[in-house]
Amino acid sequence: MQENFIIHPDFSQIATKLYKALDRFSEIGEYVTKGERNVIKRVTIDGFSLNIKKFKTPNAVQSLVYQYMRKSKAKRSYEYALKLIGFGIKTPFPVAYLERFNGGLKESFYISIHVNYNFDFRVLIHKPKFKNRGEILKQFTQFTFKLHENGVNFLDHSPGNTLIVDNGDNTYNFYLIDLNRMRFETMSFEKRMHNFRRLWLSKTMIKIMAAEYAKCYGKSVTETHTLMLKYSREFQNAKNSKKLRKRRFKKLF
Repeated sequence: MQENFIIHPDFSQIATKLYKALDRFSEIGEYVTKGERNVIKRVTIDGFSLNIKKFKTPNAVQSLVYQYMRKSKAKRSYEYALKLIGFGIKTPFPVAYLERFNGGLKESFYISIHVNYNFDFRVLIHKPKFKNRGEILKQFTQFTFKLHENGVNFLDHSPGNTLIVDNGDNTYNFYLIDLNRMRFETMSFEKRMHNFRRLWLSKTMIKIMAAEYAKCYGKSVTETHTLMLKYSREFQNAKNSKKLRKRRFKKLF
C-alpha cells in the first residue's frame, strides 16, 4: 500500500502520535459529524485540539482518478487552506493530510485545528431576529468580497460552511470549512453574484448584503441587488422543484 502523509512543519513534533491516531480513527475521539459521506472526529494530542475528517471511500473508477489524475479531497483541503491563510482569509489551520492508495484511493483524512465558534451562517437564515443580524450580514458580505478580490471562487459557499466567532466588540470572524471545492480565478461581477446563490438568502438578507457589496465593489445598489436576487431565486426554485419531483415520485410507489 502506498501512503502520503504530509504534516505542516509547525506540528512536526506530533507527527508520530497523529499518525497512530489516524490508524485508530474508529476507536478514538468524539464525533463532531457522522454523515453518510464523511465523518469528523475531535481528538486532543499534546494539548492540540484537532478535527480529523475522514472522507468516504470513492467508488472504483473515482479511486483511480484520485490516484492518477486528480488530487484527493484531503490534499485539496490542505492545500486550499494554506492558500486561504496566505490571502489573510480565516479557516481552521491545516495540520496534515493522509492518503492511502492500493489500486486506487482507499482512505483519506484531513486534519485541522479545532475552532471554538459561536454559531454558523445557518442561524442567520432561521432566526430573523438574531442579535445584531444586520451587522453580521454586512461583515459577512465584506468577508465574501475579500474572497472574490483574492480570486477565490468557493463553490460550496453554503450556510453550513462558514463558522462565525463573536469577538464581543461588535466585530466577527468568519472561518471557511469544507474547502475541497474551490477555483482560483478572476471573479467577474457576474461570477461574484452567482457565488451568493447557495446561501438561501431571504429578501431582507439580499437587501442588506447587496447594498454592502455594492459599496465594496463600486456598483450601483440596484444592479447588485437585481443580480444577487436573480441567482438566489433561480437556485432556490431549482432545489424546491427537485424536492417536489422526489415527493411526487415517492407517492407513485
